[in-house]
Amino acid sequence: MQRLPSDDVLSFFLLVAVLLLSARLLGELFRKMKFPQVMGELTAGILLGPSFLKKLAPDFYHGFFEASPNAGIAFDGMARIGILLLLFVSGMEINLKSIKEKMNAAATISISGIAFPFAFGFIGSWYFFPFLFPEGIKDHFATSLFMGTALSITALSVLAKILIDLDLIKSKFGNLMMTAAMIDDFIGWMLFSLVISVANLSGESDFSAWQVMFMVIGFATFILTIGRKFVHLAFIFSNRYLSRNGGTLSVGIVFCFLGAIFTEWLGLHAIFGAFMVGIAVGDSDHFSHRTREMLHDIVTFIFAPLFFVSIGFRVSFTENFDFGVIAFILLIAILGKLSGGYIGARLGKFSKNESMAIGFTMNARGSQEIVLGLIALNAGLITEEIFVGLVVMTFVTIMMAGPMMRYFLRRDRQAKKKVEELQAATAIE
Repeated sequence: MQRLPSDDVLSFFLLVAVLLLSARLLGELFRKMKFPQVMGELTAGILLGPSFLKKLAPDFYHGFFEASPNAGIAFDGMARIGILLLLFVSGMEINLKSIKEKMNAAATISISGIAFPFAFGFIGSWYFFPFLFPEGIKDHFATSLFMGTALSITALSVLAKILIDLDLIKSKFGNLMMTAAMIDDFIGWMLFSLVISVANLSGESDFSAWQVMFMVIGFATFILTIGRKFVHLAFIFSNRYLSRNGGTLSVGIVFCFLGAIFTEWLGLHAIFGAFMVGIAVGDSDHFSHRTREMLHDIVTFIFAPLFFVSIGFRVSFTENFDFGVIAFILLIAILGKLSGGYIGARLGKFSKNESMAIGFTMNARGSQEIVLGLIALNAGLITEEIFVGLVVMTFVTIMMAGPMMRYFLRRDRQAKKKVEELQAATAIE
């Protein structure tokens, strides 16, 4: 096995230390401002990357970040592990029992909240293809399919953070939104597996698109049925014969990599396998709460920040900032989610104000869109201008969600209070 020279090892350690410190500091700053940490981590990457630092101090940037290509390759490998673990932890947040209990109302909101933005994204990209992709992306259908999928997913982790900040996470409204987002997340990743299959993003699969689709459906079915029982038994064994927390954590990480290896072998992206295995691991009562918290902290505060700060090094946000493209993405993304969430909530017999609150809640995007966008960008399915538009859309929808949710829920309470007062006055008369 080839080893890094001493100078490259030193550069790698410096790179990790500087990027992790910057991402954590800005992540904490954004958290104190009531925004998700991921926004601060992305901002750190933008400030230290070609968008800002390279233009401000090109000699320093080249000497520090580009002097050792081997260190950059090693860091890229570490960032890839980070995104695998992030999707593994995200899968663990999918509560299958909660989905079953609130299936009807949540499913109506979730399916409507996916169908409308998917249609807006697919149809809008199809008909405005020359405007969005002037450089001539060839795969018209797959790119439009990707845009519909990327705009349809609600960020489960971001939504949870917003509900916690508003002290709504344990309310009926909060539980309903989390369940709807869980269903949304699951369907969104299944859609993305379809995009990967149709577009052949890896370009290295030995299977046809339809073979991959049938195999991934079989894989998902196995993981959520027999696979779950196998995972439970593995954790029972590890709790009995291995170190209580460390052994369970090791077994969970091994499962994560096995799932990632399988879907990568299929020609899908490894993150899909990690996500699906995360659902099975999160469903096990034998994966202790302490182990979950330990893994969550390691991923949230070390690996995930390194991945998101690295995004700033991949794209120049200043050179690829196209106002027209960004405005178009914002328009179809927000209109699609708001209309879908509102109509789904009205079908579920919620009031107009509650339905608007639900629409803005489901409108919150997050790391999923950025991850999907980065995969599509690396595969040549979208342009850098579109990727920048997806990142900006993520920022805007996150900032909108909390205040607009709070506003419409307050209006709903006021409207119900007036009705109660009117009914009381009528009863007295």
